[in-house]
Amino acid sequence: MNKKYDMIAIGAGSGGLSAVERAAEYGKKCLVVEVKTVGGTCVNVGCVPKKVMWFAANTATQINNAQGFGFEIDVKNFSWEKLKQGREKYIKNITSWYDGYLEDLGIDYIHGFGKLIDKNTVSVNGETYTAKHIVLSPGGEPAVPHIEGAQYGITSDGFFELEDLPKKVAVIGGGYIGVELAGVLNALGAEVHIFGRADTLLRGFDPIIQQALDKDYVAHGITIHHGSKIEKVTDHKTLITNKGEFSGFDEIIWAVGRNPMTQHLGLENAGVKCNQRGFIQTDKFQVTNIDNIFALGDATGRAPLTPVAIAAGRRLSDRLYNNMTDRHLDYNNIATVVFSHPPIGTIGLTENEAHDKFDQVKIYQSEFTPMADALLKHKTTTALKLVCVGEDEKVVGCHIIGHGADEMLQGFAVAIKMGATKKDFDDTVAIHPTSAEELVTMR
Repeated sequence: MNKKYDMIAIGAGSGGLSAVERAAEYGKKCLVVEVKTVGGTCVNVGCVPKKVMWFAANTATQINNAQGFGFEIDVKNFSWEKLKQGREKYIKNITSWYDGYLEDLGIDYIHGFGKLIDKNTVSVNGETYTAKHIVLSPGGEPAVPHIEGAQYGITSDGFFELEDLPKKVAVIGGGYIGVELAGVLNALGAEVHIFGRADTLLRGFDPIIQQALDKDYVAHGITIHHGSKIEKVTDHKTLITNKGEFSGFDEIIWAVGRNPMTQHLGLENAGVKCNQRGFIQTDKFQVTNIDNIFALGDATGRAPLTPVAIAAGRRLSDRLYNNMTDRHLDYNNIATVVFSHPPIGTIGLTENEAHDKFDQVKIYQSEFTPMADALLKHKTTTALKLVCVGEDEKVVGCHIIGHGADEMLQGFAVAIKMGATKKDFDDTVAIHPTSAEELVTMR
């Protein structure tokens, strides 16, 4: 039996759920389809479990730092098993909550594989469903390189399945996922090696971030192998690289990017185009080349972040069902955080990007040991940079690494999104003593 809807979303992650939630608020009949688990990557194998592990790692760091403040602490035990059980229970509570939530909103949910039959029809579990508007939000999955022995490694998904803390780990990739996993494992007591192809961690980030993170990670015992290309992995988890062989690893974790889960969606049946990597192309309104089919989130290849997918999904339904004819997500000046140790917050242009785009660029920066670490043996770095352009010194970039960077950036992101200048920052009275005050006192 063919059932009709106003909107069908394939993918019950951040993007798809946000689109149908907002559409339902406007009285539209919606269906959302998910082949894995409701909540998508973020809830199940991404942001949420990652942040739980980050908090655990921070707790381990605080315990180790306690001696610097006069505490003598004996740690009896750390249970990876108990941590994992607590994390999984927390996630289960979230995914279970969705059942009642979607029902309360009047949104139909089907667990199964959604595939396009034509521009208005979706097949799920042998049944067909039609809608005026179809939203493609299938998300992405971790990439695994096509090299001999790649199967002996795990991905970030596999990291969350680990039953024990590995003693020695090779993290392949110096991007944000690799950096985050490496920081967690190191803080919890593993010996960690990062193998990255670039000559720096976090390629594409501002140099002040790259340099500070590299220094801190090395200082805290992480071995970084820059310029490394993995050629082969043996069944004994030995890495054969362009710089020699490295062995003795309990786990090898691939953190070499993510691929869109678009290959089996039946895009060809509806004529939806994607690029060579499989990312679905859209305009600023999230519209594909087929005018009633839209794409959101990681599958578009643009700013693959949970809040981005949420914001794009809500704006899409605002435009379609609430007469907000120009409502769309502005992809400029999107703030993001890397939950490294210490965390990183960044928004806007890097220094190099600003020089490429503008003639008049002024940089303000500061680097210091944060007060929180002043009494500690093992210190971290706090570094901050403002990238300003033009005669009025409009702030077009803000880059922070250090304790609290993840929390302090949100407010500054609002100011930068509103077009704040360096004078606006200077005219703001500092909150003392904090690391954040450096952003309004730098000269």
